[in-house]
Formats: sequence, structure tokens, C-alpha cells
Amino acid sequence: MEKIKIDHLEKIFHSQNEMKINALTDINLSVKENEFVCILGPSGCGKSTLLRIIAGLEDASFGKVFYNGQEHIKPCRDIGMVFQSYSLMPWLNVLDNIALGLNFSGMAKPKRLSIAEEYLDMIGMSNFGKAFPHELSGGMQQRVAIARALANNPDVLLMDEPFGALDAYTRIIMQKELLRIWEQRKKTILFVTHSVDEAVYLADRIILMSGSPGKIKKEILVTMPRIRDRSNPEYGALTAELLVLLEET
Repeated sequence: MEKIKIDHLEKIFHSQNEMKINALTDINLSVKENEFVCILGPSGCGKSTLLRIIAGLEDASFGKVFYNGQEHIKPCRDIGMVFQSYSLMPWLNVLDNIALGLNFSGMAKPKRLSIAEEYLDMIGMSNFGKAFPHELSGGMQQRVAIARALANNPDVLLMDEPFGALDAYTRIIMQKELLRIWEQRKKTILFVTHSVDEAVYLADRIILMSGSPGKIKKEILVTMPRIRDRSNPEYGALTAELLVLLEET
């Protein structure tokens, strides 16, 4: 089943001196239910802009985005988003941060806290419910941000370089954690990254973008079974192929 469809999408920004900057051009993409898709490309190729348009946080200049066959133009609870910055409320503890979206929806406090505790347990942080963001490591804060997005039970999860600010070791741990959660909940995920290794490790399918303006250069199906072994020659060959394609962009 097709969850997201992008049809001939373009985005043009207008600068203060009336210059037109074509950020995205003729983007056509379909994402299936429960598929894990990584959007890979160099900085400035419009990856984050594309994700924001899908989320309804940014308007397209031309073209359309469809969700479950219906045109989608504004934010909705069925499409959640996790940003690179953790975006946690510093005055709220971990449990209340996870329950924040449920609070906005008007859900009764006992029920929303019960749901928040379920997701807190899922991310392995049951003992940190009363902690505040400043008391957590970067990796732990990002776990909370992911749990907050999942607590709203979105159908589609958009992730904009969520591990980009983490050190290499923590990033690998978080990649494994994300796959574990995805296996449990089977959400449809669009994951933006500029890391070739991250895309190869995570994705069912990689959408390779080139810039100036941003467009889809190639789509690559990743058939290696999970959990993927970075020492596997097939893993290394795909990584090398993507690096060459990125250099060509």
C-alpha cells in the first residue's frame, strides 16, 4: 500500500533582493506502508526542505504531496517528525516531554502518562521519567524525542538527521535502537541523512539526491538482511558505489 506519494514537486525560495533560489525540482517519489526509506545527499540539496513539505510545515511551489491517496498540505497527527535538534521542553521532565503531544490533544492525564510510561520503557529509560533534559546525554535526549513522536502513534515518521549531532559510537547505538523500535511498531519511516554508512545500515531503499537544484539522482533497493554486518563485502560494495555517485553530484 502506498503511504506517501510526491508528484512533480518543486520548491523555489525568494530572497530579500528578489533572487529566486530553486531548492527542489521535479521530485517524484512513492513510499510504501512500513517501508524504511533513507533520503541521502550532500548538504544543501534540499533534503530537509523536502521533509518539511511532506510534514506540512513548508509549502511547495509546484506539485503535490499525497498521504493515503489524499492531497496533504498541512500538519497532522498521523505524520510525526523528529528533528536533528532534540526540541525537548527544558522545564518539563522526561515523562511530561513524551506526553506533550497527547496533552495538546486533550487526553486525560492518567491515560497520557500511562502511554508515556510505555514508550519510556520501550526506549530503555524507565528510571529517567523524572529527569530533566539537561540531566541527560545527547543520545538519551534523542531517545526521548523519538519516544515523544511515537507516543502520538503516527502512521508515518519523518526523521531529519536525528543522529547528526551524536558521536560515532552513540550514533551506532541509536541506529540499532531505532531499528529495534521500527521492528516492534512497523511505522513508515522517511529518514534524512548525509551519511552513506547510515543509509546503507538502515534503509530498505535509498533515495540519492543531487543539488543545485535538489533532484533525485537514483533510487537503490537495499536487499541485505538485517541486522547488517558492516564487514560484509556486499555492504562495502554498496557504500563504495554510493560514495562514487555522491562525488559525481
